[in-house]
Amino acid sequence: MGGAVSAGEDNDELIDNLKEAQYIRTELVEQAFRAVDRADYYLEEFKDNAYKDLAWKHGNIHLSAPCIYSEVMEALDLQPGLSFLNLGSGTGYLSSMVGLILGPFGVNHGVELHSDVIEYAKQKLDFFIKTSDSFDKFEFCEPSFVTGNCLEISPDCSQYDRVYCGAGVQKEHEDYMKNLLKVGGILVMPLEEKLTKITRTGPSAWETKKILAVSFAPLIQPNHADSGKSRLVHLPPVAVRSLQDLARIAIRGTLKKIIHQEAVSKNGNGLKNPPRLKRRRMRRRRMETIVFLDKEVFASRISNPSDDNNNSEDFEDEGEEEEETKPSELKPDPPVNFLREKVLSLPLPDPLKYYLLYYREK
Repeated sequence: MGGAVSAGEDNDELIDNLKEAQYIRTELVEQAFRAVDRADYYLEEFKDNAYKDLAWKHGNIHLSAPCIYSEVMEALDLQPGLSFLNLGSGTGYLSSMVGLILGPFGVNHGVELHSDVIEYAKQKLDFFIKTSDSFDKFEFCEPSFVTGNCLEISPDCSQYDRVYCGAGVQKEHEDYMKNLLKVGGILVMPLEEKLTKITRTGPSAWETKKILAVSFAPLIQPNHADSGKSRLVHLPPVAVRSLQDLARIAIRGTLKKIIHQEAVSKNGNGLKNPPRLKRRRMRRRRMETIVFLDKEVFASRISNPSDDNNNSEDFEDEGEEEEETKPSELKPDPPVNFLREKVLSLPLPDPLKYYLLYYREK
């Protein structure tokens, strides 16, 4: 058995492999994947498998394979300020990456069946906000999670710009899922063994595209045996930001502009990312095998006609020598958190500085 891409040694190498295999294709999606370390969403004893392109499940906790999440993120076509609903939000890994793109004025909601998984997701979200240096590179749309069956969402809930369902949807529930979308919105879900993208082009008009051949565990049907009544899921209201919170967003945004201007005047091209090591070029290949892992299949990419015309990309030049990496280059200095340094240097009381930093530990 094997995944769609080679295993990485760390989160960045996993993302490099997903880019090489064309699962990650846009800069926004790449930035979000690099900002959220997949291993942080694993239990400690299972972290050795975090950078493999495999799904992981332990009890009710579940993560899909990285190639699935990257295809989902690309298909959602996320933009700042949109509203997003994650059905089967699980650990919150996907919701956190989405929140980095939506920004402070987006909406980021999740519905999860298991209350213990909701608690796990909240712990992981708190850890990300308090400890991740990458958090300061973005303005974050923090996810809100509610417990319940996603097939019992209250009919008076708001519609969303983007919806993802992380469990297999039967044909009988397709219209239910479509009705969660605004006109112009995008729904991504596993529908009849295919990861499917549905765009609502009008009140009763839809465009459908099949992305990947997959097999997810199906949605769990509501059980009304105990009470005989439906337990409607009420999604969080769209929160209105406080004036204090708006001020924090504005101040952080202004400081980032100042940092960028200072860097431009210093070196002429803005802040540079830390140098990345040159990695050996992998051979892209069309997935013919299907990988089973706890009822989830995640490998077999649906071929496009153009794929057969690009076979020349599938071969690497065996005579080409990769550049040797000097030992001194193996461990570059960690990137500097310029925003944190700027905030700490301001002539402000410490409590206000900590507020601007979201009371983060690093």
